[in-house]
Amino acid sequence: MLPTILAIESSCDDTSIAILKDDAILVNLVASQKIHEAYGGIVPEVASRQHLKNIIPTISQAITQAKIQLTDLQAIAVTKGPGLLGSLVVGVNVAKALALSLNLPLIEVNHVKAHVLAHFIDDPKPSFPFLCLTVSGGHTQIVLVKDFLNLEVIGQTRDDAAGEAYDKSGKLLGLPYPAGPLIDKYAALGEAKYSFTEPKIDGLDFSFSGMKTAIRYFLRDSLKGNDQFITENRNDICASIQFSINSFLRNKLIKASKETGIKEIAIAGGVSANKGLRKMLAEEADRQDWNFYIPQFQYCTDNAAMIAKASAYYYEKGHFSDLSLKPAARLPIS
Repeated sequence: MLPTILAIESSCDDTSIAILKDDAILVNLVASQKIHEAYGGIVPEVASRQHLKNIIPTISQAITQAKIQLTDLQAIAVTKGPGLLGSLVVGVNVAKALALSLNLPLIEVNHVKAHVLAHFIDDPKPSFPFLCLTVSGGHTQIVLVKDFLNLEVIGQTRDDAAGEAYDKSGKLLGLPYPAGPLIDKYAALGEAKYSFTEPKIDGLDFSFSGMKTAIRYFLRDSLKGNDQFITENRNDICASIQFSINSFLRNKLIKASKETGIKEIAIAGGVSANKGLRKMLAEEADRQDWNFYIPQFQYCTDNAAMIAKASAYYYEKGHFSDLSLKPAARLPIS
């Protein structure tokens, strides 16, 4: 019998609860924290306090919407890491309390691995082996996925993540946090008129610090001659920033495909919701003869559905955690 699992995701600022039953997601709720917009970024202490406020009501709402009882559950799954330690502590401790009180097995899940396995929530599903570009505010990796629980990072950022590059570039433009979705919106209205040199990084690794610096200097110099430059050219600037970041991601993914000979290609993580990136890679898939996979938007950003789906594979193998489980701010994907 397939398990009914309640999953908790609290790695950053979103409190998410999902319920998986008969290999289907019954509910996937996300309580977002708008409070961070006022600070221009995530404040860890504020995030953890908001999780404390949101997590129990969100669990109650999920149980109600799924039309089940707590006694119907066969396991509790939770994000162990990576992420903000204070936020992870809230989710892990609530998961342990539920597992203890209901006498259920506890399943720890790697947040980044779950992003990759989100591709198995809905059809079409990639075939093994496949390459997955995982891109978010905290991670940028190319992952070789050999099996559900056998994943290897073959390329990663050496400094900033792609999502961080988006948000920090947006801050330079005076855009509110999170800036990534706004850059995507304005980019669709402009043209990539300005170029930012792609970083020269060996192998399959990434680096975005130099690109951010180039963008900052470009804006500084442009504003010297016209203090309305950003206002007058916002759409084109956003299109240029987006094209530069996404092209770098695309080119490394092409290189990885050619080196491995793998044409099953997927993207995951918050930045995979970027419409410009989705369009660029879909067009590249036609040129490269890839089978290309993109999750639904709701499974791109942080969500508990991906935690639930990943935990089902651990449940099948009998890989359970005990109540000594501790969260980890840093956690390798393997």
